[in-house]
Amino acid sequence: MRKPVLGMAIVLASACAVCAQQGSSNPAANRDSENVAIFENTSATQVNLFDSSREPFRLANAGPSAAEPAATPAAPAAMPKFVFGERDDYRWQLGLGVEFLRFRSSILDASIVGVNTTVSYYTNTWFALEGNIITAFGPPPNDNNHVKYFEGAGGIRLGGRRARFEPWVHALVGGAHLQPQTAAGNRSALSATGGGGVDYRVNSRLSLRAEVDYVYTRFFSETQNNFQASTGVVFHF
Repeated sequence: MRKPVLGMAIVLASACAVCAQQGSSNPAANRDSENVAIFENTSATQVNLFDSSREPFRLANAGPSAAEPAATPAAPAAMPKFVFGERDDYRWQLGLGVEFLRFRSSILDASIVGVNTTVSYYTNTWFALEGNIITAFGPPPNDNNHVKYFEGAGGIRLGGRRARFEPWVHALVGGAHLQPQTAAGNRSALSATGGGGVDYRVNSRLSLRAEVDYVYTRFFSETQNNFQASTGVVFHF
């Protein structure tokens, strides 16, 4: 009699447990559906908790992200240069050239070769102050004394510097010294130079120069009309 009663009790207990489990699962499903309904129209459903591109999750020593371009280093400041026309240029020019001077007079006639040095300072796009030194030597005319010629002068230069070819003219006044000593007298005289040339700009620092000039001197109490030519290089700074 005990075994049938015990079996019925176990069956009743199992039935009650199943009913209780079904009742407790329905409210949970209702709560989930209510929660989804509440949040589905808000920004909370769009939050990605594992998005490492957001600022709070970026490491302190991490480099720039792919979306952010790397900052370019600032360009170094340009050297101060004289700006004019369509390009930058420098105020100073130093010209070094090979000099040929044809000197003719009633006392001395010689062709002499030497060095022509010119320094120019441009105050604007076309006007410059200029200084010039010429040192030249020639063969002895009649004895063992070689011809030596020295000239120093100053003046102005006019020229445009907007293209690769840069034509110019100049006018200089100064003094000249001539050796050897002659019976005709003075070895120093007034000199004046006028002429021009052209510079070919190789780059911002270097040009090639060709020059032709008329040179007036007053040696031996007479006038000399001389001719000179020079070719060389020009440094810009």
